[in-house]
Amino acid sequence: MTEQEWTGVAGRRVVITGATAGIGLAAAEELTRRGAHLTIVARDAERGRAAADRIAAAAATVTAGRDAPPSDVLMADLASQASVRELAREILDRYPRLDVLANNAGAVNTKRVVTTDGIELTWAVNHLAPFLLTTLLEARLRESAPARVITTASDAHMGARIPFGDFENGTDDASGFRRYGQTKLANILFTSELARRLEGSGVTANCYHPGFVASNFNRNNGGRMRLAMFLSRPFARSNERGADTLLWLADSPAVSDQSGWYFVDRRLGKPSREALDQESAARLWDLSERQVAASAAGRTT
Repeated sequence: MTEQEWTGVAGRRVVITGATAGIGLAAAEELTRRGAHLTIVARDAERGRAAADRIAAAAATVTAGRDAPPSDVLMADLASQASVRELAREILDRYPRLDVLANNAGAVNTKRVVTTDGIELTWAVNHLAPFLLTTLLEARLRESAPARVITTASDAHMGARIPFGDFENGTDDASGFRRYGQTKLANILFTSELARRLEGSGVTANCYHPGFVASNFNRNNGGRMRLAMFLSRPFARSNERGADTLLWLADSPAVSDQSGWYFVDRRLGKPSREALDQESAARLWDLSERQVAASAAGRTT
């Protein structure tokens, strides 16, 4: 197989975070139907087992009684950089190939919470976890080329700016939807800089906006948010439609030569001006390296 050939996910190792519910679970079910060798990352063991059972049932609908590749479940708390590092070690130990890494996990927290690494929780889960996991697995992805990195972003990045000065001066105090928008901008900038660094390797990096989806997202923020999400369901997309562009980026040969882009409904999207700033992308990469290096050294930022 040459670096230019991509015939789909059948028979390939796919690792996806945030796959126990919502668009991640919908994508995992369909990836298995398409013959992927799937690994899902879960924070809760019971939810991980339940998701694996659903994925197996989805696979059974197309295998006509034949044995489908079982889905692996790996445990990790993406808010903890030590846990992300352990997850990466387990992936490297288990799998000689890694064909697709889908950084799908994400959350929003209306109240400011700081992790054990000294990082605000939404920033830790939505940006630093995929940054750290991807960079730890980069060599394996390169060895497996052609390979793909896909990150779930959002149009919530519109109007956001990365508070570089606050991070660098130790005065960051962002939280809630303002911080969520910053993390989604960070997902796009990370994708852009990653694609630049991977140029010529046979590994592509893209991100996408799934649309407003009727999932469990944002239901961890109290009764008012749960009610708001419930009332908005008639206007929301299904999980399956939300997962469609992720599946397309993972499976389709049509995007084999596309890297560093932001997609919406299988088309190139128009991100904000800030999301197109290459200097910001490089600056964010440097900031992220310092933030994960600090945790590795037992320090906080």
